[in-house]
Amino acid sequence: MPTASDIFKEMPKRFNASAAGDINTTVQFDLSGEGGGQWHAAIADGAITVNNGPADAPQATLIMDAEDFVAMSTGQLNAMAAFMSGKIKVEGDLGTIMKLQPALGL
Repeated sequence: MPTASDIFKEMPKRFNASAAGDINTTVQFDLSGEGGGQWHAAIADGAITVNNGPADAPQATLIMDAEDFVAMSTGQLNAMAAFMSGKIKVEGDLGTIMKLQPALGL
């Protein structure tokens, strides 16, 4: 089973630029629990850059447990079901997260 760190390292390879369209945004990921931490993904001009640590001014922040993030990223947890059950919290623009879900494979 991959870790959250593994998933963020692989995210640029898995990024679906055509699904991202013309979105230019930054998303912060705040993951709690074992293997958690902070990462951010900047999407601009059909490309993605993923870095450790907090973003300066993210349009949205995804807050969840690292174990749930791994499960969601590997297809074992449905993102919408996780959101509806409170396993995922979003601060900022929820629409940004919804638009990026297919591009990020979440």
